[in-house]
Amino acid sequence: MKYNKILSKKSENLSQMALSLKNQYSLADPFPHIEIDNFFSTDYLDTILKEFPDLSNLKDSQNYKNQNEIKFANNDYSNFPENIKNFFDFLNSDTFLNFLQIITSIKEKLIPDEKLNGGGLHEIKSGGLLKVHTDFSKHPTNNFDRRVNVLIYLNKGWKEDYKGCLELWDKEMKNCKQKILPSFNKMVIFSTTDFSNHGHPDPIDCPDNISRKSIALYYFSKGRPKEEILDSDQKNRTYFKNRSGFKNEIYEKNDFFKKFLRKFSFYKKMKDFEKKYLRKKK
Repeated sequence: MKYNKILSKKSENLSQMALSLKNQYSLADPFPHIEIDNFFSTDYLDTILKEFPDLSNLKDSQNYKNQNEIKFANNDYSNFPENIKNFFDFLNSDTFLNFLQIITSIKEKLIPDEKLNGGGLHEIKSGGLLKVHTDFSKHPTNNFDRRVNVLIYLNKGWKEDYKGCLELWDKEMKNCKQKILPSFNKMVIFSTTDFSNHGHPDPIDCPDNISRKSIALYYFSKGRPKEEILDSDQKNRTYFKNRSGFKNEIYEKNDFFKKFLRKFSFYKKMKDFEKKYLRKKK
């Protein structure tokens, strides 16, 4: 595939761009991240936007509707329109992986997830939200460590009044350090750790004829630094968190008993057996 149609002129030399931005990425507050405007060709991204389906009507879409998240998602690559398939192919290519490897300074080799677990096409309509959270830290089938999130926004003319900004919160969940408008042709990259608190916790207030559209991909590695892990015994799931000053804004499962069991080696062996032999491969 020729990627020159996908990238904008300023992104033609990806290695050079990554080298020039890696310090900005690593020093970002509250955790390593960067937002890049106009990384992709506007014409190409226009095509992606035109092909972006209404996920509420698309077969096999996931409809999340609870206190923590109200959104639609679809990761069924086989049913994506052709140009969107090609776009995902590029974002999982060695060319783009090398760019991520340099800009993030991650030493372990980054591995794409072609099955798009948790990723793919995301759409949030008026009233939708995604409470502040940290993501699952392990791949559900191969147990690789989740290291990098890439989000690409497709929202022309998005206004701050609509809400839906991506918020990045500090480790203690006391302060929102960054608010990123999800505007068209904006790419956000951030390191995924047990401390990378992010979301858009307030309900979107946009006109009914538009929605907040994004493309999400996650990248993994075999192993990760210990300092990125909060608790090695915690369950591999999304952890939603209350913002400072907001009591009981999230729904939280009480998994005290399972957390207790995870301290014992027999439980870990049982779960490893389930993942390897019993869980359906995706």
